[in-house]
Amino acid sequence: MRLELRGYFRTPDTVFFTFLFPVLLLGIFGAAFDSSGDVGTLPDGTGGVSMSTYYLPGLVAAGILLSGVQNLAIDIARERSEGWLRRLGGTPMSPVAYFIGKAGMTLVTALAQTALLIAFGVFVMGVELPSEPALWLRFAWLFVLGIATMTLLGVALSAVPRSSRSATAVVLPIVLVLQFISGVYLQFTMLPEWLQNIAAAFPLKWLAQGMRSVFLPEHFAAMEPGGAWDLGLVVLVLAGWLVAGLVASLLTFRWQRRS
Repeated sequence: MRLELRGYFRTPDTVFFTFLFPVLLLGIFGAAFDSSGDVGTLPDGTGGVSMSTYYLPGLVAAGILLSGVQNLAIDIARERSEGWLRRLGGTPMSPVAYFIGKAGMTLVTALAQTALLIAFGVFVMGVELPSEPALWLRFAWLFVLGIATMTLLGVALSAVPRSSRSATAVVLPIVLVLQFISGVYLQFTMLPEWLQNIAAAFPLKWLAQGMRSVFLPEHFAAMEPGGAWDLGLVVLVLAGWLVAGLVASLLTFRWQRRS
């Protein structure tokens, strides 16, 4: 884990696009739409939240996606293509230690990124955090389930690029499109129904919905397609993708580059 973290923070492009990118977007969106006033205000004039508060849960979910899927998929594909995995096979380090290092690095960076994002939202953008302990407990299990799912999906996706040069071209469009159709940058119900159905087949939409249930007032649940947070369905979909990621990783992971 120590070696992985040192390597991670020594690559400025990786740090920017997976660690600082959600923070930058929260600042941009919060500042750009601040003049539009609060969103979700009730008829009596209460219950509204700032645009920064509205964007925070989606960007927390997107940060988990970037730390797990994008970072791991590109990193492992590069190490395989450049022969590092083959060389590691000749050292005393076991494959288990390799994956513990990757998973540990993903967990630590995701925790640090989320803490930085929330701190930036509170101290710079004026976001009000929930005060109920039950909501923070919900945030904890959503975060753990989300990072476990995205980590396994990142390992599975690393088998798709055929070279280190194609890894970014393969992975970045996937994660970018998922963010746009999953309610991270746009209100989910603004999308056409067919696009909502496509997004509902992927885990980011459900992780973002779960995070909104933590950071947004309860009446915002009416803005979801089902009119509720549907946390049971959130768990079911994320758990299903976790199992799918595990199976795909076991079936497709290779220590050497494909010919």
